[in-house]
Amino acid sequence: MSGFDDTLSVIDFVISDEPATRCQQCARPRGDSPSGDFCSENCQRVWRGRHTAATPAEDDGAQPVNPLTWLGPPPAGAFAKPGHEVLDAVVTFVSRFSAFANEHAAPTLALWYAHTHVAERLYVTPRLILDSAEPGSGKTRVLEVAQYLVAKPEMTISITPAAIFRMLADGPMTLLFDEIDAVFNPKTGGNNEDLRALLNAGYKRSATVTRCVGDAKSMNVTRFPVYAPVALAGIAGGMPDTITTRAITVHMRKRRFDEVVEEFIEEDVERESAPVRADLAEWVGRVGDEVSRARPERPDGVRDRAAEIWRPLLAIADAAGGHWPETARRACRHFVLEATAQPASIGVRLLADIRQIFAAENTDRMVTAELIRELHAIEDGPWTDVQGKPLDSRRLAKELDRYLVRPKDLKISGKTLKGYRIDGDGGLADAWSRYLPPLETGATSATNAPLQVTATSGAPETPASAATSATRVADGRRTQQPLTPLLTSPVAEVADVAATKPDHDTEGDR
Repeated sequence: MSGFDDTLSVIDFVISDEPATRCQQCARPRGDSPSGDFCSENCQRVWRGRHTAATPAEDDGAQPVNPLTWLGPPPAGAFAKPGHEVLDAVVTFVSRFSAFANEHAAPTLALWYAHTHVAERLYVTPRLILDSAEPGSGKTRVLEVAQYLVAKPEMTISITPAAIFRMLADGPMTLLFDEIDAVFNPKTGGNNEDLRALLNAGYKRSATVTRCVGDAKSMNVTRFPVYAPVALAGIAGGMPDTITTRAITVHMRKRRFDEVVEEFIEEDVERESAPVRADLAEWVGRVGDEVSRARPERPDGVRDRAAEIWRPLLAIADAAGGHWPETARRACRHFVLEATAQPASIGVRLLADIRQIFAAENTDRMVTAELIRELHAIEDGPWTDVQGKPLDSRRLAKELDRYLVRPKDLKISGKTLKGYRIDGDGGLADAWSRYLPPLETGATSATNAPLQVTATSGAPETPASAATSATRVADGRRTQQPLTPLLTSPVAEVADVAATKPDHDTEGDR
């Protein structure tokens, strides 16, 4: 008789109102036995002994314990942690060993670690870059902790492209590169274009590397997949721009003397991280399909490639719930719109500085000589030493020509001088709208006051709907309605317009 049947028998025995006709132990007739359930004292003693042994005391005899294995295994997910608790635990763990420069770094790392466990279901995996101005800023420590939290970690300092795409043949693994600045340093003299191209392409699942495999007699063309999550650590400035545009860059800094972190003892970290990683992998596995199909809302201003690489992280945050949707979007705004606010190239920096000069001067045109003078006056600008010499008119024209901005003839106080305009063919407006973010609301712009423009040809005012105004370009966009139309001729010939500016009375000054 099974334990379950024994239990039912005991219950029937206790609640039965009528005495049984047969013995509960041997099933023979009770005969003249005074007991209502047993034919003899011996049967009663054996029955009680057998049922007492079926429920042994496991807590010093205080209370009998009956195993509930007959209930079966618990339902899937009955004891699973919610996503927001899982990600919170990751943030707490990584923060034990690193002092980050801002509040957004640790949550971003937690989301990035989470996405590695579901990378095979995603179409894009953002690169993670850890850089710093000086060595000893904690980049390697972040990678050392990360290897115990990400999926299929492979931590390395130097590896060849051939080794990478052969390792990835069986599916994505998480590549953790340390001292990557040395790999891409041109002073080393190494040819790392293959590695750069592999890291560039491998952020999308469809990426492959084509190689000829075999000997000269039997050569086959083989396409190797190179899609994989990648984290790169190195000194700032040593990373190719083509990689940084596909990455989330976390800037590390040396710890202050009052900042204390736990000692990193690898065997302890490996043991203590195991349950954190298990919870992370289990939870992300459950929401993987939801994350892969999600189209999360992104912060204003996050678009194109930035939106592409942040999409999986925002989707994971939305699936986690709690504070994570808002935490992830604050981090996204920080890394996309604030931490990378500085121009990425000398040309973009030039466009940004020129826009600030035009806005401060409240004008829509400026003579080349004065524009260069204003650029040289920028205290933290690079324009007094561009490749060993100050910026001049030729270098200015060359840099701006890449953005289809070209000098025009400006008629200033009866003189024709070369200079630059905001509007018109070859003007600055189009370049500003394409390469610069909008100016912040309330920033000084070229439309804070009406321009002082005098029409020397006596041409009528251009209607407001057709006028090209500095209002449209002061914030880098061409969508705002102009506040004050410029007084220009219908054909907008620069030679027919003379611009005068308050506080500039010297002829030829502009």
